[in-house]
Formats: sequence, C-alpha cells, structure tokens
Amino acid sequence: MLILHYPKCSTCRKALKWVEDHGLQAETRHIVEQRPTEAELAEWIDRSGLPIQRFFNTSGILYRERGLKDVVKTASREELLHLLAEDGKLVKRPLVVLPDRVLVGFKEAEWEAALL
Repeated sequence: MLILHYPKCSTCRKALKWVEDHGLQAETRHIVEQRPTEAELAEWIDRSGLPIQRFFNTSGILYRERGLKDVVKTASREELLHLLAEDGKLVKRPLVVLPDRVLVGFKEAEWEAALL
C-alpha cells in the first residue's frame, strides 16, 4: 500500500494516524516533493473507477487561484492529467494506492472496508 500525502494537511495526518492505529504497513510519499507522474495518475484514475475530476483538490487554494472550477468541466483527460501532475497540491489527498483499487481522500468507513 502506498499513501501519497502532504504533511501539513490535517486530514492526511489523521489518515496516517488511523493507519498506524490499525497496525497497517504503508509506504508514504510526500505528494508535493515527489509529485505523481501523468502515467501514474492515469493508471490510478483507471484503477479507482472514479471520474478524473474527483482527483482534484477542489478545496485547495491553488485550485481556486487558478480558476480550475470551469476548466475541469471542459478540459480533455490529457489536459487534466497534465494539470494534476504539475503540482501535488492540486491532487486530492490522501491518495491510497492498492493493487486492486485507489482511495481518494480520507473517509473512515471506506478505508475500513478496503483496508481491514
């Protein structure tokens, strides 16, 4: 299991504590210092079964500053992958990468069902 996170994000800290409290082992990756590549994102989005728009951190400052609300509605998949790969802060986090699925954000019930 790989968890992409941002250390200053309170939700990410809560999620990592949840993983630790449940005795789970995970590799962690700083999403800003080691941004996901377009290829990784494409694979993870496909594995998740979610629309690409769900991978955007819509509550983030960068998302709002760049006015991406309308862009994500009309841009092509390739354009959206490029945007996500440009800056880790644009990606919703934490992101849990498992062999058979990808979890986006921290929803405790979803994590329990997938990880326990």
